[in-house]
Amino acid sequence: MNEPFIILENQDHASWLKARTYGIGGSDASAIIGMNPYKTNIDLFEEKIGRRVPEDISDKPYVRYGTLAEEHIRALFSLDYPEYKVSYHENRILRSKAYPFLQASLDGELEDKNGRRGILEIKTTNILQSMQYEKWKDRIPDNYYIQVLHYLLVTEYEFVVLRAHLLGNWGRDKRTTVKHYFIERSEVEDDLKMLLEEEQKFWKYVESGRKPPLLLPEI
Repeated sequence: MNEPFIILENQDHASWLKARTYGIGGSDASAIIGMNPYKTNIDLFEEKIGRRVPEDISDKPYVRYGTLAEEHIRALFSLDYPEYKVSYHENRILRSKAYPFLQASLDGELEDKNGRRGILEIKTTNILQSMQYEKWKDRIPDNYYIQVLHYLLVTEYEFVVLRAHLLGNWGRDKRTTVKHYFIERSEVEDDLKMLLEEEQKFWKYVESGRKPPLLLPEI
């Protein structure tokens, strides 16, 4: 099969971490267009040219929870949606052939009963205030939406399923709300075109070393 990407198999997590610093990854994409609440496009630019070292958040409790929970959530998804064939390749990176500065690390790959290929994205989020639930009501938060669009650009797959586990504390009780969001590539072609154009512009700034104009997320 002539894939639109090359597959980079990394021997271990450390090798994967090093390889993903190249180019633009899924978690970078929202910063490029000013939709990342934690990082500006200037922060990202300085990381990519080696002027700034990205913060290591791997030991933060919410990150560790998400990392350790991922394989179990993927297994639960398979049980809940047996109509999909689910596969996962640890420490694998996909790099676009057409745009080699675009790459993706997927939480899972899907195949439906018609043989169409898709992406499984898994999110775990601590809900500390009721207003945070609103960000997930009937839609995906902007930064995660841009992330899955980026994965569609790299893979050229047909659809995405995002499974979100929203965690909340009610006194001594812990509650998890599970939500699923289904995106068809055919319905987001305009957004894909926009994102590709912005990522291409950003990477030209990186290659030239010229700082891009600052973009800030809406509050």
